Amino acid sequence: MSFVDRINSALRSVPVWVLYVAGAVWPAWLLYLAATGSMGAEPVKALEHELGRLALKALILGLCVTPLRAVVGINLIRFRRAIGVLTFYFVSAHLLVWLVLDVQILSEIWKDILKRPYITVGMGAFLLMVPLAITSNNWSVRKLGPTWRKLHRLVYPAVLLGGVHFIMVGKTWEIDALIYMVVIAMLLGWRIWQAYKKRKRRAQSTTSVSRATT
Repeated sequence: MSFVDRINSALRSVPVWVLYVAGAVWPAWLLYLAATGSMGAEPVKALEHELGRLALKALILGLCVTPLRAVVGINLIRFRRAIGVLTFYFVSAHLLVWLVLDVQILSEIWKDILKRPYITVGMGAFLLMVPLAITSNNWSVRKLGPTWRKLHRLVYPAVLLGGVHFIMVGKTWEIDALIYMVVIAMLLGWRIWQAYKKRKRRAQSTTSVSRATT
């Protein structure tokens, strides 16, 4: 058995609910660290930042599922829905910390969204993720049919906006934010390349059929 086969075998033995539990506990643990003074002099800002970073990592992990299987052979497909749902949970927790603990004044929220470009971009990413979270269930897959797959392509602009938001949050060009953006660009580039190859094969197949029938 190869190394990849051993990894896939180990992954098959992990129940999906374990991922949900671990993901649900993680933000609570970060909140505990902030509340107990383990996140420095500005715990609210630190908590907000860590939750945003966690959400972006989860978004990137979700994008990695398909190329990991296609290129490396590691199969995370059975975890993909859990990753997506948890990503929205992390983003929502990030947003709630900003709303409830940071801004606090409801009348200032809309002003901040309009006045601060990085918040505008981040809110755009969140809004794109809302229909993805709502339709992350078997009923929606059956009801929407092929439209479901098209709808879930919204994850691509969402992760791109998330990466831009993370860069804009920093007052300087932070290296980790740039690394995330490079990884996002590579993953989106891989998908564009795969879509191009698929269209090319389809066009060649159509041409071959046309020649055979003439």
